[in-house]
Amino acid sequence: MAAPATHDVLPYQIADDTFLITWGLDAPPVGHFPMHSMLIRGREPVLVDTGAPACRQQWLATVANLVDPADIRWIFLSHDDRDHAGNLLPVLDACPNATLLTTWFSIGRMAEEWDTPLPRCRFVNDGDQIDAGDRILVAARPPVFDNPTTRGLLDSSTGIFWSVDTFATNTPDRMLEAGELAEDEFRDGQFLGARLVAPWHRYLDQSKWVGCVDAVQRLGATTIAGCHSPVLRGPRMEQAFDLLRQLPSLDPWREFDQSDLDGWLADAGAFSAPLTPVP
Repeated sequence: MAAPATHDVLPYQIADDTFLITWGLDAPPVGHFPMHSMLIRGREPVLVDTGAPACRQQWLATVANLVDPADIRWIFLSHDDRDHAGNLLPVLDACPNATLLTTWFSIGRMAEEWDTPLPRCRFVNDGDQIDAGDRILVAARPPVFDNPTTRGLLDSSTGIFWSVDTFATNTPDRMLEAGELAEDEFRDGQFLGARLVAPWHRYLDQSKWVGCVDAVQRLGATTIAGCHSPVLRGPRMEQAFDLLRQLPSLDPWREFDQSDLDGWLADAGAFSAPLTPVP
């Protein structure tokens, strides 16, 4: 079967009553980056993040095909970055019975663009639990993050941990399971994604960092899903934690510069000669 187009929004079931709302962006020259969110159906359905504005209509329609938006009880916002919170207001409008699980700081950071309806909010910090009827959800900060408000989410019923931006990786094309990656692709992708998300890795104390990674691993997740990664299971999940412990020792990633951009534009036939200064 042909791979979905880059901007297709498609559901992908990863456990009982649990679906990734999958999307992605091509990221030349390193491949493709997933841009996922998640839906937990159950007694009290839960949306985990709200997708990106660029795919808003497809994203909303995909969710509505999986669950009646009026039945959604909780919206867990991992943090306020646009790829996670970009459709928040339309989602709140579409889900009138949902409570937004967020933080004080997230609301403040979003205030520069919109007013979040405070009566519909519940503050959830690291370690807090949410009773969602047939399951307990636990908020837990993942080790790698690019936003100070970030919290992941563990579903005690399925063992799925929403790792947010931790374990981000590029893939050769659209892939939904990390087991599809070759060993070197998986290793290199984990090292690239972690350094992109967390350029502060070079300031880390190794022993303290290992303690942070160990604490998340001790949550006992059996499956890891994240915004920017294929689903991690079994050996791939164990390998991902082992690779993450090496992050403080890695050299910084070399960012692409203007010479790279000039080369890409030239290769694409879109580069024009430099402007000649006017005498």
